Amino acid sequence: MPAAGASTMPRSRDWRGPAVLSYGFRPFFLLAGVEAALVMVLWVLWYRGAIDIPSAFPPLAWHAHELLFGYVWAVVAGFLLTAVPNWTGRLPVVGWPLAGLVGLWLLGRIAVALSAQIGFAVTAITTLVFPTVLIGALAREIIAGRNLRNLRVLGVVAVLMAGQIVFLVEAAGGAAAVYGPRIAIAAIIMLIILIGGRIVPSFTANWLRRENPGREPVPFGRFDVAASLVAAVALAGWAALPAMPEAGGWLAAILAAAGLAHMARLARWAGDRTLREPLVTVLHVAYAFIPLGFLIAALGAWSVDYVGDVAAMHAWTAGAIGLMTLAVMTRATRGHTGRQLTAPPGTVAIYMLVAVAALSRIAAAFLADVAVLLMTVAGAAWTAGFALFVILYAPLLTGPRRTG
Repeated sequence: MPAAGASTMPRSRDWRGPAVLSYGFRPFFLLAGVEAALVMVLWVLWYRGAIDIPSAFPPLAWHAHELLFGYVWAVVAGFLLTAVPNWTGRLPVVGWPLAGLVGLWLLGRIAVALSAQIGFAVTAITTLVFPTVLIGALAREIIAGRNLRNLRVLGVVAVLMAGQIVFLVEAAGGAAAVYGPRIAIAAIIMLIILIGGRIVPSFTANWLRRENPGREPVPFGRFDVAASLVAAVALAGWAALPAMPEAGGWLAAILAAAGLAHMARLARWAGDRTLREPLVTVLHVAYAFIPLGFLIAALGAWSVDYVGDVAAMHAWTAGAIGLMTLAVMTRATRGHTGRQLTAPPGTVAIYMLVAVAALSRIAAAFLADVAVLLMTVAGAAWTAGFALFVILYAPLLTGPRRTG
């Protein structure tokens, strides 16, 4: 995430209320961490019959919806509400308008939890208000700031919202949500490819020049454009044609091509030279789950293998999305609150726990004999990782910026 620019600082200083409302990343990153840990705990308890949530969604669908459209929306909001002012040179959203956005996000979480009582129509309207307002506000800022090239980022964010709409329509019709989650996952992975494809080599180059001079990431070029286009086509096919034998051959080929292209892209970023700083290394590890997901999805498409499809989905969700969002949230929080851009032991533990969660969940799809054990490990590690993030980073997110 870009550092706060001079044009955004006066408005931040003018806010005299709670520090948590002084920048978009503060409330939304905190809520994202709480949501990720809480949803996992409640889902396990609900699935095992220990509690009952009055939601019209069955437990698995509720779990998927709240992680994709609760957690991810909070991270997207925190990132873009902080990044867009730096892209445009315009003032950030702070104070009570920011509190209003937080309220809309919370209202959506309550509506989904109570959807069996209030009905699908009210639930859909309530939970879609937040992304609608967020996208509209960000589009206005980008257009007013004449930063039109970044509208493509909002275009992908709009696809994420489209995935949520499809998810709600599928659920309202009594069908298992199939296309909605896949559209959403494809959109989020493309966001990581677009934004992560800029910040990973940029942050890596900055650290290497200062701490380990030598080989640096290859600058963005035609190869990156081509790799991104191949990924977009592969993700579109994966989202639109789940488990369709007639598409298996060509879909497997393009998924494999995307996987190989992004393995090569990652190798060009000199991640092997960053091992002394986990705050940088984790960006490369998180991105590595993208080509891994493509290659597993290719195997699944080739054999029309549901197991492979599930494993690929969790490589992207638990691995790429879970770890990359944590990498961005920890780095941005440290930078914007005046802390050193280095990962203390507690932060390294956060990364390791979520990486273990992702790898365990992927392995569970293939190892039926120990699947229950691996899924238990995955759930426990995920919950512990995000709970630790909340414990360690809540004081930074709610307290004043360090100036000394």
